[in-house]
Amino acid sequence: MVRYVDGFVLPLLTRNIAKYRKLARMACLLWMEHGALEYRECVGEDLKAKFAVPFPKALRVRRGETVVFAWITFKSRAHRDLVNKKLMADPRLATICDPTRMPFDMKRMLYGGFEVLVSS
Repeated sequence: MVRYVDGFVLPLLTRNIAKYRKLARMACLLWMEHGALEYRECVGEDLKAKFAVPFPKALRVRRGETVVFAWITFKSRAHRDLVNKKLMADPRLATICDPTRMPFDMKRMLYGGFEVLVSS
């Protein structure tokens, strides 16, 4: 049962979607291999909400950018911490986390860990 979620949102140049997809696939493989329950990365498609603050406005998305919304699920925060500890020791992570090769601006990424409140 999922009890903890790491979530992140980031702006991405639309011309970098293919590069980002490659990075995301490798990240997915690593997190799942080290014990995550689920790994999802989604690219913005309907971002013109009228009833709330739309992601592009909150992230100050620039011309030519879209939004990536993603989450990784775990059994608990302790499980997340264990998975991430294993992940940080994996040398393959360095190949995908080189800041000079990132297809997005890491300084504009939003991230947080969340305890599940409601689930079905």
